[in-house]
Amino acid sequence: MDNNARVKKIIKILHKEYPNSKCGLIFHNLFDLLVGTVLSAQTTDNQVNSVLPKLFNAFPDPVSMSQADPEDIKILIKSLGLSNNKAKSLSQMSKKIVDDFGRKVPPSMEKLLLLPGVGRKTANVVLGNALGVVDSGITVDTHVIRLSQRLNLTLNKTANKIEKDLMKIVLIGEWVDITHLFIDHGRKICGRKPHCDNCVISECCPSKFNFPHFSKV
Repeated sequence: MDNNARVKKIIKILHKEYPNSKCGLIFHNLFDLLVGTVLSAQTTDNQVNSVLPKLFNAFPDPVSMSQADPEDIKILIKSLGLSNNKAKSLSQMSKKIVDDFGRKVPPSMEKLLLLPGVGRKTANVVLGNALGVVDSGITVDTHVIRLSQRLNLTLNKTANKIEKDLMKIVLIGEWVDITHLFIDHGRKICGRKPHCDNCVISECCPSKFNFPHFSKV
């Protein structure tokens, strides 16, 4: 079975296993999700969700956040990792939105990448989950990297190259969902210490029970 057919089977099985798979960040608009995604670096979605209400109560939009002292932002997100850098990114990002994009989050990959602190991963999350754009790309996080390598869907190690490999074999309509499915499966079964005995896609995995060859992601 080639990788195209195998990944199609994997996705079908995972859809059945995780029928409610979706973005773990709580958001109500583009700006909410953009901020939440920037904050999610090296932090769990639950941890981010726990600070968002206070953060948005104080600074609910790009204008108010752009006018805030980064130190005031930092205080509200101090429980998260890298809070100093994240606070600066949110401040600079908000100012860019206000100054260059008419106070609105730009709805395109090209323009999102112009925002401080925003890379392809963040842009893909925003476009795919807040706007329903299915063909901008595939969000590649730690779980996606780990599972893609273990499933032998890629031989690459960097997120951008792995994204390109996946885009060649995953149907466009599944580009958004595959990230959520891999995240759910990574959290439940295929983490740093995989539980192959309980894995619903083990028949599709060339790395099953072969722990020494797993990438240390």
